[in-house]
Amino acid sequence: MSVRGIVQGTLLALASGLSWAQEAVSSEAVTDEPMTEEARQQAVRDCMHQSMDNVAITLTIGELEEQCRIQLGEIPQPEYSAARERMAMEQRTKWNPFVITPHYANYILPYTYAKDPNQEPYDEVYTDEELDNAEAKLQISLKVPLNQDDLLVANDAVYFAFTLKAFWQVYNHDISAPFRETNYRPEIYYLMPITSNLVEADTALAFGFEHESNGRSQILSRSWNRIFLNYYYARDNYLLSFRPWYRIPEDEKDDAADASGDDNPDISTYMGYFELMGTWEQNDYEFSLLLRNNLKHPNYGAVQLDASFPLWGRLRGVVQYFNGYGESLIDYNHRTERLGVGILLTDML
Repeated sequence: MSVRGIVQGTLLALASGLSWAQEAVSSEAVTDEPMTEEARQQAVRDCMHQSMDNVAITLTIGELEEQCRIQLGEIPQPEYSAARERMAMEQRTKWNPFVITPHYANYILPYTYAKDPNQEPYDEVYTDEELDNAEAKLQISLKVPLNQDDLLVANDAVYFAFTLKAFWQVYNHDISAPFRETNYRPEIYYLMPITSNLVEADTALAFGFEHESNGRSQILSRSWNRIFLNYYYARDNYLLSFRPWYRIPEDEKDDAADASGDDNPDISTYMGYFELMGTWEQNDYEFSLLLRNNLKHPNYGAVQLDASFPLWGRLRGVVQYFNGYGESLIDYNHRTERLGVGILLTDML
């Protein structure tokens, strides 16, 4: 179920605790005698008490009181973006030691098909080992806040995040079904909500540092370090993210087999200098588009399309299409076209 679905379910659950309150409001209308402030406060307290057993366990007391006041007609129903609803749910659970907060999407694609696997890097190390077009792909992405109190503005935070993306030749029994490539991406960043001048829009800004590598040595080693900004714009049921970065330069290698030095000096040419992502949710279906580009000639970049849909419980199905450079670090300068299907554990909205 999506974040919006959970919120809507909570509002429906409140209805069971509000029938008596609606009767009280109707009675007031019939007698033309306004309720006293004490009576209104009592009505809110009774509503909260009656609704306690039915609302989601993650709902705070303040949020429950707000929903009761909305149902009693004391305050209007606010319109929140799906992104703000997700952030509100994260705020309620971020200090729960038994809850891990997702960062990017978490998924398992048991089957993907790549049109032209990147065989060249492995030929230099492993001879006579052919890659299969079919393989599994998975991504695990988590984050934890490092501060409990506000730093500069309300609800800002410093986060540590870690994303693991792996490609598994699970169907390739000729070479013992190895994990072909695994990318490790730790990052630390500061995130702050900012006030938008646009009506009914939520915006936020993040900036930080990240390292990404494939944990390999010598010829197969790939890595880079980046400083990044990320601007978020959310309204209604869609989210836009613009993420430019600056790659921290490294020393050149005298020899490709050297352990120190730049493993991939031309990585920015293929990976580009920014990432633009859009996510749209409609009727529990979610669609995402990710674009990267170097904005110069020759032109390199990538496009990734994701479509997710409900399966059962909290699990969702996902179809993913990728075309371009940099799906993984070992493939940063190799064009990949891949289609995969699988299970989505957490999405963006």
